[in-house]
Amino acid sequence: MAYEHTNSKGNTYYLNSKDVTLKSTGRVQTIYFFSKDKRSTGCDLPSGKQVIENSKTGLPMLKNK
Repeated sequence: MAYEHTNSKGNTYYLNSKDVTLKSTGRVQTIYFFSKDKRSTGCDLPSGKQVIENSKTGLPMLKNK
């Protein structure tokens, strides 16, 4: 089940993750991003991370605790 966050403006965003291969090193890294719709890439909130909100736009972002 995907983590969902409702911002101060009342919009709901869903957390997604994707594994990408870095071109420079070939290492696989997981990236996290928010979307307005539910997707098959939905994930739970990773441990050691917290959700913060951009004060101007209301967009959610992940930050280390």
